[in-house]
Amino acid sequence: MKTYKFYLLSLAIIVLDQAVKMLVHFNMELGSAGQIRVFGDWFKLHYTLNPGMAFGLQIGSEYGKLFLSLFRLAAMIGIALYLRVLARKGVHEGLLWCTALILGGAIGNVIDSTFYGVFLHNAPEGSPTVWFHGQVIDMFYLDIWEGFVPEWIPFIGGEFYSLWPIFNVADASIFVGVFLILLLQRKFFEEHNQSETPASEGTPTPGTYNPNTLTQNS
Repeated sequence: MKTYKFYLLSLAIIVLDQAVKMLVHFNMELGSAGQIRVFGDWFKLHYTLNPGMAFGLQIGSEYGKLFLSLFRLAAMIGIALYLRVLARKGVHEGLLWCTALILGGAIGNVIDSTFYGVFLHNAPEGSPTVWFHGQVIDMFYLDIWEGFVPEWIPFIGGEFYSLWPIFNVADASIFVGVFLILLLQRKFFEEHNQSETPASEGTPTPGTYNPNTLTQNS
């Protein structure tokens, strides 16, 4: 199976992701002051920088960000090679398209981590080096819910919570790819397993000696 079409999808995701990030960086003000409402109060454009992993999580070490960026780079290479392996095995095309979505999203965020500290000067203050310390640009703000949870609710009651993910095109691409694989995993993997299942014992393959056939003919 030709793999270039799947890599072209990854490339399209990368180009779209970086184009949106550049538009946000050069045309929006960082933080809530430059926030733009798209659909009421629940969907907004909000320019923010993510110094760590998804949802703003960080590795608490001076070289934690460097480790994270190198890990992302290794994962990106691994996914790219794995996509080629899957294509050679002849797996369901849907699985290949989903893997291409994940690959494009991974590379999009790796570009931020690797180069933005140098070219956009957004590495956190005190970073040991600007290389591999760039902050990822996020802009899609889903203001789903925030409020006070009643005290009678076990474990989480009595606290104020906010549910408002902020993400970018690369994050969305990874999420869609993973979600579809989980949702359609039976279709993606069972069809491939069935195609590799050998013929049943009762069905002789061409050129195979079968004593039962001789007995019946005699």
